[in-house]
Amino acid sequence: MCSFVVANIAWAEEVRVRENQTRKTNIVQVTSVSELSDVQPTDWAFVGLQSLVERYGCIEGYPNRTYLGGRAMTRYEFSAGLNACLDKMNEIISAGLSDKVNRDDLATLQRLQEEFAAELAALKGRVDGLEGKVKTLEAQQFSTTTKLSGLVAFNITGASGENVKRETGVRLPNGSPQVVTVKDKPNLTFSGLVWLNLNTSFTGKDNLTTQLAVGNGNSPANEFVSAGQFNNTGVPYFDQTSGAATNTLILRELSYTFPIFSDNTRLTIGPRLNYYKIFDDNQFANIFNGGTFNSTSSTFLSLVNRGAGAALSHQFSPQFSGTVGYLAESNEFATNNDASNPTRGLFGGTNILSAELVYKPVKDANIRLNYSRYNLQNDALQDPFRAGEPLLGILDDGFGGRLNNAQSNIYSINFDWLVARGFGVFGRYAFNDTNVNAAIASRSGTLNAQSFQAGLAFPDLFKEGAIGVISLAMPNNITSGKRFFVSGSGDGTNQLDLELWYKFPIGRNITISPNFYYIFNANNFSNNNFWVANLTTRFSF
Repeated sequence: MCSFVVANIAWAEEVRVRENQTRKTNIVQVTSVSELSDVQPTDWAFVGLQSLVERYGCIEGYPNRTYLGGRAMTRYEFSAGLNACLDKMNEIISAGLSDKVNRDDLATLQRLQEEFAAELAALKGRVDGLEGKVKTLEAQQFSTTTKLSGLVAFNITGASGENVKRETGVRLPNGSPQVVTVKDKPNLTFSGLVWLNLNTSFTGKDNLTTQLAVGNGNSPANEFVSAGQFNNTGVPYFDQTSGAATNTLILRELSYTFPIFSDNTRLTIGPRLNYYKIFDDNQFANIFNGGTFNSTSSTFLSLVNRGAGAALSHQFSPQFSGTVGYLAESNEFATNNDASNPTRGLFGGTNILSAELVYKPVKDANIRLNYSRYNLQNDALQDPFRAGEPLLGILDDGFGGRLNNAQSNIYSINFDWLVARGFGVFGRYAFNDTNVNAAIASRSGTLNAQSFQAGLAFPDLFKEGAIGVISLAMPNNITSGKRFFVSGSGDGTNQLDLELWYKFPIGRNITISPNFYYIFNANNFSNNNFWVANLTTRFSF
């Protein structure tokens, strides 16, 4: 009898340890006490454990064949072990094997039941309550494989400037680009943006991403910029439509990521991949911290933004990783969506091939080297050519004639470094050389441009989870080939964007971001300035 009680104590202790470690390991059934490496014949509980294992089979061990029975326990832990052995004996009796149960053991169990009646009742109540919650969850759950998450952004944005010059994208009879002056100040706007994310995993290591989006933003800053630079300068990232029209639900992303060969190698494939989730990441200069389109990614890397294709990533070591990807244009703003258009297809239209190497010299620093080969088609043979990244503006052949296409080599470097707790630095530099192919071959040529960004970051500023950022960017310095630009080159002065962002968490799911942007020499015209103020509230779930 004594040995039985002692063994039950040891069993209950095993239950307690198992509950504490259940997230780290699984238990295994043992059929002989000799299978437990930390239980020896000289142990004081050996006989009791042997009886429970070999007679009733209500002892389990860990995968490494240990029992861990030498710790103190509470009465509730003891009652959990007692309840487990009661259930096992009931199974034996129900199976018509009552002769296998020792009468002394039954008498001991009866006394233990009486002594621990309160704890056993509480345990039963907790189990019943848990079963009820599980049934409710199973009845109401969205999916066994898919998790729904979302982001909602409210934007209040204002902008102001005095006699801001902008190019219209039209050539005057003398061949020079038309320039107008914006005298009226745009009104304050209030817009919204919604992203709904469905993340589905079939194996626990893969992820099918389906993202839906709708928005109605049109930032006041767009009133000041030259033609062909809509949603670039001074525009907060979440102040947009997420499609060609306002308040239209669109498919923003559809891709599948899974490991191949090993967990260190992952392939992402799909009809709509998000380029900036794969390339040009930065822990400080990113869309969730509050910057504009010009400062949350390189202004030169990709007009494709989202495209059809694939990207392969590999972690070579803790310090080195690399990614190569190919995307054909398929985004929510494109009119042709080349990848799904039989006249262009996966390889005949606008597309980009990118390769990026990431090096971590220390734990909190990253250096990213990126090379991209970009093929840009003139959609519907527009005249002039609304190019987009990396050719920020509107182009023709320099004489008002049509361009057919362009091919760019783009080289960029991007780094971020958390120098100390609460202080970081970051920056980007990009250069592109582009062959411009005109309908009249003799008017073809080359152009070059560069951009840079540098900034300081202050994580946990005033509150844990907050961040403040100061950024200075030169988005589009055209070093050669200005004759091709009907809009975008200005008078040759370099535009500079000074941006101040601050993200402040109200709670776990709500953040407020007051942001201020001052644009010097806007549209590459000297002494041409305006400012933008933005307040973004984001709700995540």
